Amino acid sequence: MTDEFVPSATPILADEVGYLIATAARAPSIHNTQPWLFRVGDGAVELYADPARKVRADPVGREMLISCGSALFGLRLAVRSLGYLPVVDLLPDAANLRLLATVRIGAPEPATPLERQLLEAVPHRHTHRGPFTGEPMPAGLVPALQHDALAEGAALSMVGPADFLRLAQIVGAVGHRQDADPLERADVRQWTRVPGSHARDGIPATAIPAELGHDASRLGQRDFDLGRGIGKLPADGPPPAATAIVTTLRDGRADWLRAGQALHRLLLHAATKWVFASLHTRPLEAAAIRRLIRDDLALAGAPQLLLQFGVARTAQATPRRTPSELVMPGSAEQRNEPAQAAQPGTKLADVTA
Repeated sequence: MTDEFVPSATPILADEVGYLIATAARAPSIHNTQPWLFRVGDGAVELYADPARKVRADPVGREMLISCGSALFGLRLAVRSLGYLPVVDLLPDAANLRLLATVRIGAPEPATPLERQLLEAVPHRHTHRGPFTGEPMPAGLVPALQHDALAEGAALSMVGPADFLRLAQIVGAVGHRQDADPLERADVRQWTRVPGSHARDGIPATAIPAELGHDASRLGQRDFDLGRGIGKLPADGPPPAATAIVTTLRDGRADWLRAGQALHRLLLHAATKWVFASLHTRPLEAAAIRRLIRDDLALAGAPQLLLQFGVARTAQATPRRTPSELVMPGSAEQRNEPAQAAQPGTKLADVTA
């Protein structure tokens, strides 16, 4: 997959639009807000941020852009599954801050075996807030995930025991203050769903711990239940197998989009081995805390995401809005109700229509 911008002569076919957007929309996002929209033309798909879905605790839109970067990687992967190279123009219009990327269909090139595996992992990749199995990381997976991050213009730094203690202290101190923040609590209430909800966004009760655990090997998690008794996940269990930090060289809008692309790529790769991650974004909401973590852990770049990996034998993916809800007015006519994202074991030739 490439970010190099060159003209594309291959049009986007109408019967592929639903599949492209459905696959992109399976990306991870803050509170499962899905803060993205798409405009479709004959020759390109444009990715836009949807500020109406920006959480209150994200005033500059950093987490929104990381989420949209994840959707951009999903869109690129969908193009690859059709047998073409995606041609990406990142932040193409300085006068239009909502327009984040333009993706065109490039030269024909068959998807690689790894890209096929990533596509098959799309439906069951999920943010994991429950217990892990306690199994170690599969051999060779960590360097492969680090390669994924580098390929997207980011880095994945593994956190050793000594650094973990310092990181956990910072995360705990920040989390204690943020627990009492009314904006934080309002975001949680707005984007969590009670049992039985049919909402296609937000975090369902099946993905929320019943209570916060007290395992010293886990970074402090956000309290999504808030004492309401809606969470369905057990709180404690075996520890995660690894802790890591996604960093970028700088800390601007393009870097946030790159962090999101790296995140989705490495999470899908991990999911091919039934390894999932809990994501910890709350401690990094403030630029001052990002600088503190960078300096205290001697990181080479700006920390964008904290992850804890572990093996889990679950596939409880969160719901998603339909592609018809994600297409902006002025797009090419939607002649087909969107195809679903590929299911495990689906042949690529079967998901292009």
